[in-house]
Amino acid sequence: MTKVKTQKPRIRVLLGDAASLGPGKIELIDAIEKAGSISGAAKMMNMSYRRAWNLVDSINHDFTEEIIITSAGGKGGGGAIVTELGLEIIQRYRQLELKALNSVHEELEQFGQYLAQKTSQPN
Repeated sequence: MTKVKTQKPRIRVLLGDAASLGPGKIELIDAIEKAGSISGAAKMMNMSYRRAWNLVDSINHDFTEEIIITSAGGKGGGGAIVTELGLEIIQRYRQLELKALNSVHEELEQFGQYLAQKTSQPN
């Protein structure tokens, strides 16, 4: 039996020369909100702490206000919180993604017919 795995396209927002926001950064912000720390979010996403920290730094530099506020670790432990602006960015990104996908749904289905279909083979 042939199985065709379908995936929905993901939206990446490119603003200007350097600022970009896509599903990975949104998922990281959301994971930080849930975990309360960068290290916890990195573990949830199977990502290295260094990679997560670099992305947080990039996110915070791309916006006019901090999106993620960190506190240093140590004896009492550190942590991170997502600001109100960060929560709003998550919400707006998801609205934008839904609106974009809904507006091109028919074209995506047609375009998908041109792509090679990956099948899983029995072992």
